[in-house]
Amino acid sequence: MLQRDFTDEQNMFREAYRKFLATEIVPQMEQWREAGIVDRSAFGKAGEQGFLMIWPEEKYGGMGDPDFRFEQIIMEETAYARVGDWFSTLHSRLVGPYLTRFGNEEQCQRFLPGCVRGDTILAIAMTEPDAGSDLAGMRSSAVQQGDHWVLNGSKTYISNGINADLVIVAAKTDPANNPHHMTLFLVERGMEGFERGRNLKKMGLKAQDTAELFFNNVKVPRDNVLGEPGRGFYYLMEGLAEERLIGAVGYLSSAQLSWDLTADYVRERKAFGKPLAQFQNTQFKLAEMRMQLDVAQCYVDQCVHAFNSGALTAVDAAAAKLLTSELQMAAADLGVQLHGGAGYMDEYAISRQFTDARISTIYAGSSEVMKIIISRACLSDNYQPFNTRNF
Repeated sequence: MLQRDFTDEQNMFREAYRKFLATEIVPQMEQWREAGIVDRSAFGKAGEQGFLMIWPEEKYGGMGDPDFRFEQIIMEETAYARVGDWFSTLHSRLVGPYLTRFGNEEQCQRFLPGCVRGDTILAIAMTEPDAGSDLAGMRSSAVQQGDHWVLNGSKTYISNGINADLVIVAAKTDPANNPHHMTLFLVERGMEGFERGRNLKKMGLKAQDTAELFFNNVKVPRDNVLGEPGRGFYYLMEGLAEERLIGAVGYLSSAQLSWDLTADYVRERKAFGKPLAQFQNTQFKLAEMRMQLDVAQCYVDQCVHAFNSGALTAVDAAAAKLLTSELQMAAADLGVQLHGGAGYMDEYAISRQFTDARISTIYAGSSEVMKIIISRACLSDNYQPFNTRNF
């Protein structure tokens, strides 16, 4: 059995977080799925116990420990507890770091303590009806007028869209001359002209609030510009490697759960007088999947180490995202097949594993986009083969 490199402190953190999920989150999930939204109290409870944002400095209320393995533990346990509908990691590790990475001290002081406590829920708004992975196709725009900016446009498929109190919104600020001239704005709940549309109904992740957002002449103060005006496109690109690593950790953990659910089922389910686990086809299929999951886990763990040391490349993150999202789909699909008719029933966990997995090869960059990124790099003249790189 391969040993994973977690410290004693991190293993204790895992046990504590696992207990938190079992006590505070798991019992509520079915109710939240029916409502189509996780109650805001989930963020507050996680913040109260120190499980919402680990990395911010103590002056902002965090632990001040940037080691990504803490977040890796949170993502793994969240997926394995089957509460991935709760997008706490999007708040904590995907959106939150934009504040410290590109914001100023005043913005960090103003927003981070509430984010750590769970009082201020975060979202990021990039996707539009006609602009997903192609950010250059974005139509939302903002113009500067005196001491504020006027923001107009719409966004769609925004995770945490209903619950969010603070939304990082990307908009073009020189659309006539430069399609990559974008600026990031901190749009707060209650700003005039900021409206939310529907809580969108989805195939899976039923409790995750995914919304349309509308910006109609929203006056955004100059103090709510994140970073340097015009640099938003590059800020978004800089954050994508981490976003894809975050995705990879969650996808793989969900795939691991699908394998375990299926292995348990085939040991009990009988056909022609013997357990399904005794049929060679079942054994071979699960052995193949087990091998792929274990190899992927080694790669993802190495990517986490690379991220901690500042060495994770966009290409490696894209490869991790592509590999694990496709594995999540494959593991869930195999699970449904080996469950037979039961796998199609919502009362069986594997059914939801399948529907929840379907989005993973699409968001944070589709599999096709990941292949473009990887192929451009590995076919270039200066490509450095994997076996010559140091993680």
